[in-house]
Amino acid sequence: MLYLLAKWFSNDIRFLNVFHYLTLRAVLACATALLIGLIAGPWVIRKLAQMKFGQAVRTDGPQTHLVKHGTPTMGGILILISIAISTLLWADLSNRFIWIVLLVTLGYGAIGWADDYRKVVNRDPNGMPSREKFMWQTIIGVVAALGLVFSVSAPSELHAFGLFWDWLKSGMTLELPNKADLIVPFFKTISYPLGVLGFVILSFLVIVGTSNAVNLTDGLDGLAIMPTVMVGSALGLFAYISGNANYASYLNLPAIAGAGEVFVFCAAMAGAGLAFLWFNAYPAQVFMGDVGALALGGALGTVAIIVRQEILLFVMGGVFVVETLSVMLQVTYFKYTKKRFGQGRRILLMAPLHHHFEQKGWRETQVVVRFWIITMMLVLIGLASIKLR
Repeated sequence: MLYLLAKWFSNDIRFLNVFHYLTLRAVLACATALLIGLIAGPWVIRKLAQMKFGQAVRTDGPQTHLVKHGTPTMGGILILISIAISTLLWADLSNRFIWIVLLVTLGYGAIGWADDYRKVVNRDPNGMPSREKFMWQTIIGVVAALGLVFSVSAPSELHAFGLFWDWLKSGMTLELPNKADLIVPFFKTISYPLGVLGFVILSFLVIVGTSNAVNLTDGLDGLAIMPTVMVGSALGLFAYISGNANYASYLNLPAIAGAGEVFVFCAAMAGAGLAFLWFNAYPAQVFMGDVGALALGGALGTVAIIVRQEILLFVMGGVFVVETLSVMLQVTYFKYTKKRFGQGRRILLMAPLHHHFEQKGWRETQVVVRFWIITMMLVLIGLASIKLR
């Protein structure tokens, strides 16, 4: 909004031309989101406490978590407000990618809000049924994937609609350009063509999978938000490079017209995440809940698709991946042993993985900081792939 106003008046007020610089607007978006979060945070926490939106702690979990019972949850609404306002203020609202990533972020946030509301207000421990939640995630994920497949492949909004029309006229057999291929990081020439159907299926799996992975990781104070900030910032750098044809050509990355604007969104997400961490650091004053975790995971997945770095998201978000696998393996092995031996057995002391380490004697802060360090190392490996191609 402010960017469009600055662009409108830049011919009369020469100083406003500075807002054409993407890096400046990204810095301003990050600072704006950070300030909104820090200023509005205490008020949001008080309101959540007054509305008795308190966290219910599982009794079979670590005993040290029982003191967290009643801590305000659904604080992810603070993150979403900060991201939305900052992005709308400083991003180019005519950019197609901005609206797609906002659709996924706010849409998944709405799903998380409904789930949290049923758990906290309606006192339903199961919240939104899994089938219903997955249905809404699927609808939003598929709509976003359909928008992305043609937006990534075309240089502008108009060309994206034209490509979609050509695809329909071809009997849905139209081939996509190379920039829409699945890229294998660390290798210069290895990529795999997906086709429209393959692109949509992969995009759907990435968005939904990342959303649920971040949600499973969100179990300790500050555990999920800092890796989200780090991975999101790295993806923002990829967006900046991919949106600049010269940089993309030099670094052998796909040049995605308009992708650079997503850098502003990623900066806003980083600022909002850091502001939330101020209140979510141990001992947490507020939890993000599903409203924050589902939204942030969906945002990471969407940005990774835009910059064509789905595999690299798997690498940099390794903590999210391992946390998800720990739950899947634990549940699968428990069901298998219960069916075969009549009594369920466990691989881990408790799932997700962070609870296993707590049961092993690690303090909560040790688990969190060590997972942060692992994420930082994985993000650096991901950034190294820019030159190791």
